[in-house]
Amino acid sequence: MRAMVTRLFSAAFCLVLALPAVGPAIAGEWPQILGPNRNGIAAEDEVLADEWPPEGPYTLWQRDVGSGYAGVAVANKRVVLFHRVENKETIESLDAATGKTLWTHAYVTSFAPQVGSGDGPLCVPVIQENRVYTYGAEGVLTCCDAATGQEIWQRDTHADFGAQPGYFGAGSTPIVVGDMVVVNVGGGQKEAGIVGFAAATGKTVWTQTSERASYSSPAVFKLNGINHLLVVTRYTVVLLDPATGAVRWQFSFGARGPTVNAATPLVLKGKGSADHLLVTSSYGVGTIYGSFDRTRMTKVWGGVDSLASQYCTPIALGGFLYAFDGRDDQPPAELKCIQQANGQVMWSEGIGYGTLLFADGKLIASKTDGELLLIKPDAAGLQVLAQARPFPPGHVRALPALAAGKLYIRDEHTLKCLNVKPKVR
Repeated sequence: MRAMVTRLFSAAFCLVLALPAVGPAIAGEWPQILGPNRNGIAAEDEVLADEWPPEGPYTLWQRDVGSGYAGVAVANKRVVLFHRVENKETIESLDAATGKTLWTHAYVTSFAPQVGSGDGPLCVPVIQENRVYTYGAEGVLTCCDAATGQEIWQRDTHADFGAQPGYFGAGSTPIVVGDMVVVNVGGGQKEAGIVGFAAATGKTVWTQTSERASYSSPAVFKLNGINHLLVVTRYTVVLLDPATGAVRWQFSFGARGPTVNAATPLVLKGKGSADHLLVTSSYGVGTIYGSFDRTRMTKVWGGVDSLASQYCTPIALGGFLYAFDGRDDQPPAELKCIQQANGQVMWSEGIGYGTLLFADGKLIASKTDGELLLIKPDAAGLQVLAQARPFPPGHVRALPALAAGKLYIRDEHTLKCLNVKPKVR
């Protein structure tokens, strides 16, 4: 069994469909949500230590942060932090080596959530070439110069398209595809559920669907050399042409009531090298995994028994899926390994909820209770290589970022840069 798993794992990168990065990213960067290709997998040149000291990875620097659950983005040796400081949503560029502030751009906000107390932004910034894009809790879409922080353009998408803020505010990170910025706005009454903006000017290029917004971030991929865009909305999964907004197909996904769709959709290679899609949600919705082409999607397996994750995007490796199953706000939750082809659960461990990323043959689990785990992916069972607690018990909901051997994590008060490289001998 273990030998078979090893052979399958060695094919990990062959089974994940190559997604076009947000721009010509330098290897080792984390320029958007879930890394270079929005699948939680770091660049191939990332190198991680196989173990951590008893006290955990060394803190290179740390700094106070304002409110919000937005993880950072990293590119060109700069870290972009998006948080709320007093009554302003603040975009801040930091030196990756020292944490020193290089520039700040801010604008006034009066956002208050319908549920909970989090009044800061939720969306990870997007760094694309010489621009930074952010999407605030009230639907303010901003484009700044990455070198200086000067505002290039800004759109109030909720005001422009009549969108509602949702339970926790806007939470779907925009995606840059070519010369377009696509946002899951949720302006359904104005047929502006999904909107394409010109990346250079912010001008509206197209609007599409009557769908309400979700907390899931869109994903882009190529099929026969053509870009396709996957968007999980409040109740639907939609495949679109990112250049024109034309809908290619859609199917229902989600549930009425106090529910959310929040995990990012994954496009994978499956049996026979066919293109496959995986979407997951909690709240009794579960997972749908199926094959598709540009005209339709065919379900292969699904339901709540294998996986029903509130917002953890699974990591696909060598024919297996690693994911936190369940909800952050309603324990219990489990870390699972699932066979991609049929949804069979290989193992399940009740360690609580969190998020995952993958680099250098290892998983890093950032648990919402503040604990970090270094894990060797293995379909035969959970193998924890190291554990650490960089934060006191509390709430760590922001997605971590990994770039050049530095792990960037934040809780509700502090952003830390941890050294997770191997020791130099």
